[in-house]
Amino acid sequence: MPAFDTLQVFQSMSRSPNARLEHCAELGDGMAAALWTNHHDARDYEAPTHHTLSCYISGGTGTFRRDQPSAKGAPGKLCVLPAEHQSAWVINGEIRLAHVYVSQEQFALGCISLLDKEPRTLQLREFTFLDDARQTQRFHQLLTLNWNEPGERLLTSSLASALLDHAVLTQVGMRSGLQLKGGLAAYQRRQLVERIEHGLAEPLSIGQLAAQCALSPYHFARMFRESFGVPPHQYLLARRLTRARELLRNSPLSLGDVALACGFASASHFANRFRQSLGATPGEYRAAFKP
Repeated sequence: MPAFDTLQVFQSMSRSPNARLEHCAELGDGMAAALWTNHHDARDYEAPTHHTLSCYISGGTGTFRRDQPSAKGAPGKLCVLPAEHQSAWVINGEIRLAHVYVSQEQFALGCISLLDKEPRTLQLREFTFLDDARQTQRFHQLLTLNWNEPGERLLTSSLASALLDHAVLTQVGMRSGLQLKGGLAAYQRRQLVERIEHGLAEPLSIGQLAAQCALSPYHFARMFRESFGVPPHQYLLARRLTRARELLRNSPLSLGDVALACGFASASHFANRFRQSLGATPGEYRAAFKP
């Protein structure tokens, strides 16, 4: 996830003389969270490079968008602010709201893994003051956790992932008028996903995957990124770490066996990659999800 100083929505809030940041945390996996209070303010968001999922925790009944002045917020209301969108907000009275910031790369991974579609053909739809009880509940669960305590931060990360998964499954639409150029054919993409999923325990190389598509490694890497939204090595690592999290939560395998089952050369290499992604060790992750 980019540092907070590169998250435009976060920075817009930070520049306000009336907004106060209660706490924030980078959650790994291309996501971060923040809890804000604000009052009697105006905020503009100009084409951020990240997606923002927002929930009004309290107040907000005097908050509206300048282009939709008749629609007002309220506790429990959700907003979905896609990357590259533009919006201008007026805050009358008090408001307390939570944000989850999502990188475009993490959104792309969700499109591939959950929808089996090319990310460039899809867009996260913009919503203002949406009602979705399950998503609101997830946001409120976030606030019960200590984001700065390693174990609970992992639970926060899991809830943020659930928020994103729900958004991908229910709040994504096809881009209209899109003419795709370059990239892999749909059947190649599906074959690669299947090959990777069934070969996570193997030492897969870019050359092996490129050969499956009868391409040179250079052209394969370029076309893979166009179709998947991320480079091949980043996609492969993300899938391995996802499988590792599933095994850590649901299997009795030792940490070393989990590492081998997910294609990591050693337990130490696995631990380093896991920590880089989630900010915690595999052992800490397993402990956080014990009943």
